[in-house]
Amino acid sequence: MAARAFLVASLLLSFSLQICSSETYFSSLQRTLTVTASPKAGEVLKSGEDKITVRWSLNETVPVGTDSGYKTVKVKLCYAPISQVDRAWRKTKDLLSKDKTCQHKVVSRPYKASNNSAEWTVERDVPTATYFVRAYAYDGEDQEVGYGQTTDAHKATNLFQVQAITGRHASLDIAAVCFSAFSVFSLSGFFFLEKRKARVAK
Repeated sequence: MAARAFLVASLLLSFSLQICSSETYFSSLQRTLTVTASPKAGEVLKSGEDKITVRWSLNETVPVGTDSGYKTVKVKLCYAPISQVDRAWRKTKDLLSKDKTCQHKVVSRPYKASNNSAEWTVERDVPTATYFVRAYAYDGEDQEVGYGQTTDAHKATNLFQVQAITGRHASLDIAAVCFSAFSVFSLSGFFFLEKRKARVAK
């Protein structure tokens, strides 16, 4: 009985260690990718309209073979610290499985060391905020093994803004005005015909 309990405890401990070992912390990653994006510092983009061109490559300063296990690169749009204040749903966590910094996927591509680029239209559901772009390198088990970003380590430089759609569009306003005018015209015509009928009846 004691042997069985010891075996179960050993298996549980091994399973727990395996889970813990699969967790990735941002602080453990090296900045192995060079990432640039088309928006200039302070530029304001409109969601649903403007486009971002992102380019990335292996940082030339890293040792040869650093990227031997890289399989995929995923590029994401990330909140700058100024847009995370008092917003727990955007909070930065060192444990990447709980990190909320980069919630908007830009593109996912098989890894290549150089000549990578993608054009992305800012999606309509991207909220108004200040952003930067980050790319993660993943291994064959889909674990983060490296990264690069368009800003510095403090996430304070090369930031740009996105202005969300307001829910109203010029074409909708025009349609509403036309519909209102048609309604008034129809109502006036109706009253005119009713008065004419009344006169004829007399």
